[in-house]
Amino acid sequence: MKIQDILTRAPVIPVLIIEDVAHAVPLGRALVEGGLSVLEITMRTPVASECIARMTGEIEGAVVGAGTVLTPSMRQAAADVGARFVVSPGLIEGEEAEGPVPLLPGIATATELMAGLAAGFECFKLFPANVVGGPGALKAYASPFPQAKFCPTGGVSAANAAEYLALPNVLCVGGSWVAPTDAVRAGDWGRITALAREAAALAPRPPASVEG
Repeated sequence: MKIQDILTRAPVIPVLIIEDVAHAVPLGRALVEGGLSVLEITMRTPVASECIARMTGEIEGAVVGAGTVLTPSMRQAAADVGARFVVSPGLIEGEEAEGPVPLLPGIATATELMAGLAAGFECFKLFPANVVGGPGALKAYASPFPQAKFCPTGGVSAANAAEYLALPNVLCVGGSWVAPTDAVRAGDWGRITALAREAAALAPRPPASVEG
């Protein structure tokens, strides 16, 4: 799968920090049941790699990726445990769009965006979106960089996601609100499925061919 194919599967990509591997599969199934099939497991806990492996192997219909990937070796390690894509908070020097698995790099400035485009990327994570200009920044990027598409993450919530999704250069958003920590720790999968259904219905997916 190309990264753009992944980003257009659902309007919201859950960004998940999983502390207990026993939560991984039921959490993923709850999100997929609610209509969110692309799951980003951040590499911020000791069990993240095992969670990716289990979710990839046990959840039908899920496209599981790794987040907070900072180096080429982390990208390869994520691919080795079954990640279908990886996400980085910034540009990883020397890395290309395809590689062992598709990479969604983060950018925060026009200079970084230009460097990413020069490296062959067309899809980017705007991060941290709420700090670097939010929807206004994305509107400003649309004219000089019509080929660039975005998944804004950082400060995106149920309250403002629709504003981002209305922009023609936004393919989806990333957010953690669909899997609240208290619900995960309590095993309240019904609540998480309900939040996922609300997120999946936030806005129609922009077509992959849309121009900015």
